[in-house]
Amino acid sequence: MEYVEINGQFPDLSSCAVTLGKFDGIHRGHRKLIEEILQYKKENNTPAVVLAFASGKKSIFTKEERKKILSEMGVDILLECPLDEKLRHIKAEQFIRQILVGDLRAACVVVGEDYRFGFERKGTPELLEEYGRKYSYEARVIPKEMNGNRKISSTFIREELNRGNMKKVSELLGRDFFVTGTVEHGRGLGHKNFFPTTNLIPSAKKLMPPNGVYVTTSIFEKKAFRGITNVGYKPTVGENFLGVETFLFACDENLYGKECVVNFHRFLRPEHKFSSFEALKQQIQKDIEEARKDI
Repeated sequence: MEYVEINGQFPDLSSCAVTLGKFDGIHRGHRKLIEEILQYKKENNTPAVVLAFASGKKSIFTKEERKKILSEMGVDILLECPLDEKLRHIKAEQFIRQILVGDLRAACVVVGEDYRFGFERKGTPELLEEYGRKYSYEARVIPKEMNGNRKISSTFIREELNRGNMKKVSELLGRDFFVTGTVEHGRGLGHKNFFPTTNLIPSAKKLMPPNGVYVTTSIFEKKAFRGITNVGYKPTVGENFLGVETFLFACDENLYGKECVVNFHRFLRPEHKFSSFEALKQQIQKDIEEARKDI
């Protein structure tokens, strides 16, 4: 997949199928939009393009994680565009005329039914359809994906993620929430006093669930290991940075320096400062026993 970070000037493309949005979590609603441009690509042999607007706040998936997901889905080009003042003040008609038609030469534009764009959010799916007839591109408007009586949105997912409700987050995303990183050397306290663990430091730009212990699966290339993961500062030990520390149930390999994807399944308990290393060790053993019930 080709990745282009927009810095003022959009690239010149030709006859593409493009979908627009923030694509913060690439949830089930986003997936419907992407599947639509992939279907158009299949039928018309045109590139499938995602135009993602970045707001600058912490995101459910980082830039690299989003690239990984979209590449796996079959997207050809990801255009990442900062939602700056210039873009916020461009009129909807001008955005269609100059960017969608002029730069991207869109043959098909796919949006959700409540999508808004342009200055004062005056751009609507109906306007895209109207200008599609004028400029000879096809506008496809996709109904919102629902969860019960509520629309699936990044806001909905953020709320559940902040509660540590990982099962609901997975349901809304259509996949598990995950953290990626390179396994780093910790202080070695786990190996000396508790259980051997892997350590990742998440991006400062990534929205994380509450500090605590989770049931997880860690992926190293094609190998998967179940385990428990602590998100937080390990107050009993006294770290000064947010870490993602995982005990793998059945792994004796040297994993330092390897790329890892940690998938979150279930919240077990909040992070807690224990009176001693021994008390912490006993609790970790209880966490392991509880997590093994999921296997």
